[in-house]
Amino acid sequence: MPYKVNVIIEKDEYGYYAYCPELEGCQTQGDSLEEVLSNIKEAIRLYLETLSKDEIKAFLSKEILTTSLEVRVG
Repeated sequence: MPYKVNVIIEKDEYGYYAYCPELEGCQTQGDSLEEVLSNIKEAIRLYLETLSKDEIKAFLSKEILTTSLEVRVG
């Protein structure tokens, strides 16, 4: 069964880092965007396989809000 989850991807000088805020500890890294996307899909799939249907429903029903803010310093 397909599920929709949120994924945050960050890029730094070492490559890419991705994590799923709904699934605590579900994270991975990769040298390219394609690699990190493949890795996080696999990490999420494996994580969800360890959960019962009720646990999946509880984890994936969390409300995740994102926004961009402009903050001035000084």
